[in-house]
Amino acid sequence: MRRRMVLLTGGVAALVAALVTGGTAVSEAAVTVQGPVAGGAPYIYPATAGRDPVPVMQQTGVRAFTLAFILARTRTECTPTWEGQPLTSAAHRNRINAIRGAGGDVVVSFGGWSGNKLGNACANPTALAGAYQQVIDAYRLKVIDIDLEAGEVSQSRKVLQALQITKRRNPAVQTIMTLGTGQRGLEGDEAGIPGQAVALGAPNPVDVWTIMPFNFGGNGKDMGQLSVQASEGLHQQLKTAYRTMTDAQIYAMQGISSMNNRTDVGENVTVAHFRTMLRYCTDKRLARFTFWELNRDPTLAFTKVIGEFRG
Repeated sequence: MRRRMVLLTGGVAALVAALVTGGTAVSEAAVTVQGPVAGGAPYIYPATAGRDPVPVMQQTGVRAFTLAFILARTRTECTPTWEGQPLTSAAHRNRINAIRGAGGDVVVSFGGWSGNKLGNACANPTALAGAYQQVIDAYRLKVIDIDLEAGEVSQSRKVLQALQITKRRNPAVQTIMTLGTGQRGLEGDEAGIPGQAVALGAPNPVDVWTIMPFNFGGNGKDMGQLSVQASEGLHQQLKTAYRTMTDAQIYAMQGISSMNNRTDVGENVTVAHFRTMLRYCTDKRLARFTFWELNRDPTLAFTKVIGEFRG
């Protein structure tokens, strides 16, 4: 699996405190969507930590952010929280309002590497879909991201069934599945997940299949080309699963979520590698090109590349 660790820049604690104590709490009704979610939406983790995203939008062209992560309250309690903080946290609501007030929008991500996963805590697909729905309703979301990692991968069928229920209830809400990958596409338990999705029938539970091409043995290699190779491997796997779709339709269901600078296993992902990925994502018209994560990019060099992608 692709562990994504947090390397926060200095001053985070002060910024978090300012968000919590200095922000103006607003009512749930005040959270409104003001524009489409752009294809490039860098992760922010924790969702209210680090630099102010509004100036980042102005400096980089990025129009959206992926806020991470939504988890279960406890290992057995099917209640969505911001990693232990209430779903209706004022700090999270204020951050979303600020991004939308500046003309952007957010994707909310569920899961990740650590913590109590809703896919494990919720007893069945209906309960899990209910947890997703609480978050969609709380923030009037257009897009959700399921970052399926670690112990939650074994719950893939339940997660897909829950996403299908979610699509029936919210046909306009886009669903993203983010998975770890090998150098030539999905491996192990992840490799069978697209087939599981297709077997469920309509509506298709996943709109965008995104891979995380890092922490996969790329040390000393060109991580840009290796990421393209992994994406092409995913493409072939999706063609096998979605047999009636054209190449263009399948590329439009794909995404790349990279990691900038040094990865957890020592791979080096450079701005030049990001540009290789950007050219590929633009040429093939992929749906998503993002990275982990904003606070790991103090000069915004990587974020500016993401800002050029429109999906």
